[in-house]
Amino acid sequence: MTTDDLRLPGIPNLHSHAFQRAMAGLTERRTNPADSFWTWRELMYRFAARITPESLYAIAAQLYVEMLETGYTTVCEFHYLHHQPNGNPYADPAAMSQALIQAARDAGIRLTLLPVLYMTGGFGGRTLSERQRRFGHSVEAFLALVQSLRAQEDDTLKIGIALHSLRAVPDTAMREVLAAFANDRLPIHIHIAEQTAEVEECLVRHGARPVEWLLANAEVNPDWTLVHATHLTDVEVQRIATSGATVAICPTTEANLGDGLFPLRKFIEADGRFGIGSDSNTSVSPVEELRWLEYGQRLVERQRNIAVDAREASVGALLLSHAVNDGRQSCQQASSAVEDVLILDARAPALVGAVSENLQDRFVFAGNRRLIRDVVVAGKKVVENGRHPQAEAIADGYRRKLKQLLADA
Repeated sequence: MTTDDLRLPGIPNLHSHAFQRAMAGLTERRTNPADSFWTWRELMYRFAARITPESLYAIAAQLYVEMLETGYTTVCEFHYLHHQPNGNPYADPAAMSQALIQAARDAGIRLTLLPVLYMTGGFGGRTLSERQRRFGHSVEAFLALVQSLRAQEDDTLKIGIALHSLRAVPDTAMREVLAAFANDRLPIHIHIAEQTAEVEECLVRHGARPVEWLLANAEVNPDWTLVHATHLTDVEVQRIATSGATVAICPTTEANLGDGLFPLRKFIEADGRFGIGSDSNTSVSPVEELRWLEYGQRLVERQRNIAVDAREASVGALLLSHAVNDGRQSCQQASSAVEDVLILDARAPALVGAVSENLQDRFVFAGNRRLIRDVVVAGKKVVENGRHPQAEAIADGYRRKLKQLLADA
């Protein structure tokens, strides 16, 4: 193997909430004897209330530089932080979306922006709480936002839609939004079956589990990405795989929040599509997501080398293949193995003697030293010798904004 062979395709990140990167390490103190996703969510709401378009830009630009330096070349931004804290729109209703778009352009990462429809505070149409009001849209306002953003699409920007969850989007609204885009091909993402409490509430409300209900009430197809889908029955595993939808698995966030483990072996056996996401961005590393996707299964099954199939015996190769190929389907970006490339550091000790048969396993499992030398996105080098050319300037802006945010706490 020559130096030129030490390259891998760029990795899509299928699920990100950029503003939460600034919270990393700030929610790891017990506030309740039964701390869970739901107590974490209250802390997140308090932090979200301080975010402005300017601070969102600074956080996202820093995050996207980190993503590029670690091997993500596309990010799907699941964006629900739309309005002012009191729920009133900004003078430009797309101000927060524009901050994300500009951050992605300045960093040089591909962006699939997914404006989120968020209407209710829970199953049964509960009114949005005071802390949720800045997330909310009417269907009409949401469609107007999406259409205005779609006019900006180009080679590195794709606009899709996200339904926050079944608990946050009423049935009639979901159907109205999907009907509005029935003649378009665009990414459709949704949080689903992340928490056992969500599954139980859905059973009470709909008489069906979340994935079961969604598959019965929407035409779920390869344009869809189901985020988390952690708590599934065997029948749901098979039906998601048959639909052609992608599952966005976010191992570090799912572990951080105590969500549970996705049934990976069964999904692979069903020929399901899946990719990875950094979600709350407590970790910004595709290698860590891939590694813990496999390691979580090993801990539960007390066996090694779970993520393999009849065609591929290499765990690293199978995980990367799904993350890249199924990830591209989820993002719907016009990327290719030629346009988006990770050029590895051939001098790294962890890659000494690497050959094609073990390069992917060594990339994923050989430790925590960063092995990427250069990153190319859309044919343009955006990381050189392990560093983004604007890394320090962008970090300076992030430092200033984060200090202001923390001072406001």
